[in-house]
Amino acid sequence: MSSTTPQRQRIFYKSIPKVELHRHLEGSLNLPTMIEIAKKYDLDLPKNPDEFRSLVQVMDGEPFTIQNFLSKFGTLRKFYQSPEVIKKITKQTIAQAAEDNIRYLELRFTPVALTRIRDFPLGEAMDWVIESANEAAEKYGVMTNLIANVNRHESVALAEEVTKLAIERKNKGIVALDIGGNEAEFPGEEFTGVFREAKQAGLNITVHAGEWGPAENIVMAVETLGAQRIGHGVRVMENENVVAMTREREIVFEVCPTSNYQSGVTEDIYNHPLKRMIDAGLEVTINTDDPGISQIDLSDEYELACESLGLDLTALQESILVAARAAFLSEKTRKMLVSSLENEFKLNGKS
Repeated sequence: MSSTTPQRQRIFYKSIPKVELHRHLEGSLNLPTMIEIAKKYDLDLPKNPDEFRSLVQVMDGEPFTIQNFLSKFGTLRKFYQSPEVIKKITKQTIAQAAEDNIRYLELRFTPVALTRIRDFPLGEAMDWVIESANEAAEKYGVMTNLIANVNRHESVALAEEVTKLAIERKNKGIVALDIGGNEAEFPGEEFTGVFREAKQAGLNITVHAGEWGPAENIVMAVETLGAQRIGHGVRVMENENVVAMTREREIVFEVCPTSNYQSGVTEDIYNHPLKRMIDAGLEVTINTDDPGISQIDLSDEYELACESLGLDLTALQESILVAARAAFLSEKTRKMLVSSLENEFKLNGKS
């Protein structure tokens, strides 16, 4: 595709049917909506557009560090001012996924983040997300499931509460439990009991690991927390034994290249380990993480992977099929998703 114009490239990558396994609701707010909410609720935020953006999006000239990236979420928590806002941003996120030709989306959300500014009950906020996600999925034709996320830097007691509520809602669209936050300072072993309970109750497990922490954290996520998939995991390439273990166990990686660059995980976007992970035989998927913060969509990540990181179209399509096979769906629905994508890729290949 490198010989085509940028506009034609954009159209091409937009046209590809997509699967996204790693996108945070709280990192998906678009700027016009945030400005609208700030005005309506008279939030104490800068009136200057550039200053406003710098609090909620990663900007050129900023330090690309974990601290700067995570600081955006501190500001974003101020926007969840009402049930209507939470429902609106959920629906908008799925509408945006539809515009990007995403066929299946797993949207993770952090109930504590959505509730703290107005002290909403956790269960009610989870129901608002579930209700609006189900409505939007039907309206926009994007099959959507939800992942409840807890944070390492918050208490085990909070995680236990979220997990209990997620288990009660596992037949309404919540399919998994995740743990995120500052992995460098909070590895997460103390949440072992929480994840054991979730898994025994039938929730799937995905864990942020090997992003800001070492490759050994991936081993802990798999062996101690029971992770079936790893969020990010790009530092796996620093340890051959961890590469071998995850390859043997067919652990799926939810890789987010732009986010990894903007948060300082990789210093050079053109040296991102995505292709090296695939070449090492690992199960790798491509995702956005926080498209609002990073000012991207999944088409941008596909374009980056192919135009800058060395993936060819066959490898890109295979990563999409890996994502479909790793989706937290029933076996029947998962097979249908994989088959529909395979057929579409074959048809597109003949056109």
